[in-house]
Amino acid sequence: MQAQWGGLSVANLLDGKNFCPSCSSVLTGEHQQLSDITSGEEGVSAIYFNGETFLLFMSLQLCGCGLLGVGIWLSVSQGNFATFSPSFPSLSAANLVIAIGTVVMVTGFLGCLGAIKENKCLLLSFFIVLLIILLAELILLILFFVYMDKVSESAKKDLKEGMKLYNSENNVGLKNAWNIIQAEMKCCGVNDFTDWYPVLGENTVPDRCCTENSQDCGRNSTELVWKTGCYERVMTWFDENKHVLGSIGMCILIMQILGMAFSMTLFQQIHRTGKKYDA
Repeated sequence: MQAQWGGLSVANLLDGKNFCPSCSSVLTGEHQQLSDITSGEEGVSAIYFNGETFLLFMSLQLCGCGLLGVGIWLSVSQGNFATFSPSFPSLSAANLVIAIGTVVMVTGFLGCLGAIKENKCLLLSFFIVLLIILLAELILLILFFVYMDKVSESAKKDLKEGMKLYNSENNVGLKNAWNIIQAEMKCCGVNDFTDWYPVLGENTVPDRCCTENSQDCGRNSTELVWKTGCYERVMTWFDENKHVLGSIGMCILIMQILGMAFSMTLFQQIHRTGKKYDA
């Protein structure tokens, strides 16, 4: 026997659908609307996140394009400006900037295309490339500080070997490089002005070593030349600008970490939605 109340059984009272069909449909509709609103908010958030990720990757690519453009300009306008080191003849300022710009541009392109296409493969490739670059930077930095003394001595020795090619016909770029660095940094030689004596002759230095530059001012001159070596000048410049260089390094590191984090977050977001590796 079921208890009756107002013509309705207890079972009907407990069953909301039988007790109030219209109320049940209203509640179901409101629940569906709430679900739609939540899904819509998630969709809008995903769109905003994708847009921010794309802007980050695009800024990375634009930086790469800018570096590549500067490198090409240096190569065209300063074609005779070569490296100081005879051991690495291709390691000029222009070639170094071009190489860095190309790597940054290609990496940024991978990220941009992966974000636009929502392609997991491209995003994963972007993450791996950034991770390899970051690890390489850390390893080189650690090795540099561990072997700093050996690196310094090897650099000085290599620079002195390069000085021997100062007047050779096939190394005009090296001569221009020494002239520019000595004039701009107000220095002479690697350690001091006497480094030029075995190359140019006793009491003879390049004219750009003179405190007041003029034709043949470096011949038989020991007083009116810069006394400080260029290696010491360059090290002093790095020491004076270490805060600026450190800030630039931190900005680069933060951009790399943000790029890796955004790419993996977008990768997981695409993975949850079930998208495959379609382009």
